[in-house]
Amino acid sequence: MRMIVFFLVGLLVHVVFFMSIFDIYFTSPLVHGMAPHASPLPAPASRLVLVVADGLRADSLYKPDANGSTRAPYLRNVIEEQGSWGVSHTRVPTESRPGHVALIAGFYEDVSAVAKGWKENPVEFDSVFNESRHTWCWGSPDILPMFAKGATGGHVHTHTYPAEREDFASTDASKLDSWVFDQFKSFLLSARENSSLMSSLRQDQNVFFLHLLGIDTNGHAHRPQSQEYLENVALVDSGVKELVSIMEDFFENDGRTAYVFTSDHGMTDWGSHGAGHPSETLTPLLVWGAGVQAAQRVPEPQNYHDGYLQEWKLEGLRRLDVNQADIAPLMSSLIGVPIPLNSVGVLPLQYLNTSDVFKAESVYTNAVQILEQFKVKMAQKKATTLSFLFVPYQLLTESRQAELISKARVLIRLEKYEEAISLCRSLIGHALEGLTYYHTYDRFFLGCSVVLGFTGWTSYVVLVILKTHASLRRPPTHTGQVPGKTLWRVAVGVALLMGLFLMTQRSPPTYYVYCLLPVPVWYSVIKELGTLTDLVRSYSSLPLCKCLGYFVLVTFGIELLVVSFFHRSMLTIGLALLSLWPLLSGIYTKARFRSVSWVVGCLCLASFPMMPVVGREPNVHMVTCAGILSLFISACYLWSARKRSIPHLTDRYLFISQMFHVAVCAYVPTSTHSSLQLKQGLPLSNQIISWITLGSSLLVPLLSSTRLFHRLLSIFLTLTATFLLLSTGSEALFPPVLSWLMFVWINIEQEAMLSQGIPGRLELSTIDFSDNIDITKIRQLKLDDIRRSYFFVFFIITAFFGTGNIASINSFDPASVYCFLTVFNPFIMGGLMMWKVMIPFVIVMCTFESIQVTTQLSSRSLFLIVLVISDLMALHFFFLVQDNGSWLDIGTSISHYVIVMSMTIFLMLLSLVTHVLTSRRVSLCRTRKMHFP
Repeated sequence: MRMIVFFLVGLLVHVVFFMSIFDIYFTSPLVHGMAPHASPLPAPASRLVLVVADGLRADSLYKPDANGSTRAPYLRNVIEEQGSWGVSHTRVPTESRPGHVALIAGFYEDVSAVAKGWKENPVEFDSVFNESRHTWCWGSPDILPMFAKGATGGHVHTHTYPAEREDFASTDASKLDSWVFDQFKSFLLSARENSSLMSSLRQDQNVFFLHLLGIDTNGHAHRPQSQEYLENVALVDSGVKELVSIMEDFFENDGRTAYVFTSDHGMTDWGSHGAGHPSETLTPLLVWGAGVQAAQRVPEPQNYHDGYLQEWKLEGLRRLDVNQADIAPLMSSLIGVPIPLNSVGVLPLQYLNTSDVFKAESVYTNAVQILEQFKVKMAQKKATTLSFLFVPYQLLTESRQAELISKARVLIRLEKYEEAISLCRSLIGHALEGLTYYHTYDRFFLGCSVVLGFTGWTSYVVLVILKTHASLRRPPTHTGQVPGKTLWRVAVGVALLMGLFLMTQRSPPTYYVYCLLPVPVWYSVIKELGTLTDLVRSYSSLPLCKCLGYFVLVTFGIELLVVSFFHRSMLTIGLALLSLWPLLSGIYTKARFRSVSWVVGCLCLASFPMMPVVGREPNVHMVTCAGILSLFISACYLWSARKRSIPHLTDRYLFISQMFHVAVCAYVPTSTHSSLQLKQGLPLSNQIISWITLGSSLLVPLLSSTRLFHRLLSIFLTLTATFLLLSTGSEALFPPVLSWLMFVWINIEQEAMLSQGIPGRLELSTIDFSDNIDITKIRQLKLDDIRRSYFFVFFIITAFFGTGNIASINSFDPASVYCFLTVFNPFIMGGLMMWKVMIPFVIVMCTFESIQVTTQLSSRSLFLIVLVISDLMALHFFFLVQDNGSWLDIGTSISHYVIVMSMTIFLMLLSLVTHVLTSRRVSLCRTRKMHFP
């Protein structure tokens, strides 16, 4: 019972640690209660047309083809003659929803939206559409509804096609864009016969939004360098040309229409997006029409050192780069609507062709709008902080705010517009820095609380290991321990003081959890300090040199694992070092064949982290080779197993059917790829086979024998079949090679037990999971078990990162799920990709459980060491999060922390279930006067 309580408490503690990272770093930046602000001067445009080509890279539009001709002649003419152009720099995550939120609402996506697939609104927000008089939208059902949902007055009208049309296997995804252009033309034609609609269209402050998804869909399906993608760019160009012609004709060439053409994000060469590669973050921006600066020729070199101007043949035209959120205030200024309340965009004045007074008033409005957010944020933080502890943002105190605002108004009245603009830009910079300051105000305090709890928990687990394993301690003494009642009173006093402090500050409920959790944890640690005292007193009987050696090796090993999250090649170095283990430990002299198999297995597995994670072209022939290799390994095992234990007839039939199933699954990706290449869609038979394989993957192994190797082989064949269906190239070879090494690991651990003189070794061919094992044969932990635990953690990390980088969104190839579905569905596709990542993880987990049985250790014993290693890694990443400055680095460290914590929580759940089941079997066995661990 005490061990079950330990696991439950540990699980609760780790869930708190896991959730803390989201509460500290992923809280919504939005505030409410601000008043809208708009320029008092007449706007240069009456209406705005916003065209967003989803997934369009900057170079795909700007760069001429191999013959020197442009793919988009009309938009090229806009750049050279009619308007201004530049690069819009997006931010991570480079996904459709965050990109559109930045474009239209002017702020960078609230990260909590990831839990809803970037589709719903976790926090309601303002947008240019909401501030407009009317907005008409055409495009994807994944994007448009979120802007209509938050709009007031029902003035945002959306027209979407069915979600089923977003099919990566479509014969022509550009039809999505053709549908949008056709609907727009039909809309204007119908308006000529609808007097009410015509009246609305003739009003000012209207927005027309066209969302074009065809380029993104073709990029995912065929890659950005494909003919389909580039032809779609040309289709969009001709569509925009016709759109402008129709608009100008409809409004009788009144010169009051402004046009904005851009993209929400780019795309990698391998057809994915989500991370921070330049091909994902650099998107085109073209603005022309009413109120917009015409093309500007520049004879001198421009201040850009990325080489793109020469590559795009645009070095003679002024390039005006912006941040993606800057487009929202630009659109607001062009049609004279208030800037969205939560916008953090800075108005790019270089795009405006207006009077100086209009520019000054517009940037002043921009400054006041951002300052309003700063004031609300400061008031919120001040209200929840004790007055003597509150530290205001020194560059923008209340008196300083009033001074700058007053001075800016005076400068505008005196017609000193350049000085007013400069002052307002300075005010905007300070206000944005202040917003970040107050948004992260409690971050250090909460981080310290979590670190204190984390170190306390890890210390407690170490003390539990020292206390419960006789080989690491002397009989405990009670001298030097803190009296129980005194310690209890101190802990309660600290908890009450902390709770009173948080209550006074009106802190959120989660703050109480993070700040009070360290109190009981450290109470337990101090209560067990006697164990540490006894260990120190018995140092003379301990193998200090060996202990120090293990400490140094494990410390180096943990650092190697941490670095491998950032540089996968470190796993190759680690595997090369692991391959030397039989030679250094002396096992090679006693088991040459197994040692050689271990070395070869490690070196083969070491090649995978050196392979490119992304950018690989699909190679279904490698999937077929992986299927053949899996069948060969299975056949070799079955042939060798005949000498030790002949499988039952039912097992033989099961293995043969599973091997046939693997052969079929090795063929299905080839068939699917061929069908998609011919644009014939996903064959229904292949889809049925894929889903049946996935559904049966967790059930079929239960039909196999409970013999150790028979059950492992059945698990390997079932999971390999699913992995083949989710593979597109050389990564399909990873499970067979990993499984081969895992089989060798189980065997070689037997030899390690012999070399250490551990008695009672079990014959692997006789081990049955259903048999009862004498509880008296379960041994205590030894120093070498630290090595076993580290091997397990190392192989788990290798399983995660061996074929990709699960911390990077763009390392996933959408083509991996084409055997299951081709219609865009982020949750199902994400779930399938995560299961692909989990399959090697499950193989390693099953192997480790087998090693615990064969080495005569209880599950919880080795797990305690694994828990310490994983907790130290998580703590390391938490410190990295605190130290990093840029959001990209912080996001990477956070994703790594989440991975390690998720792994630890999963292991704790598994160990808890194992312990409960084991305890149940122990109870039953004792009832029958049998011994069982």
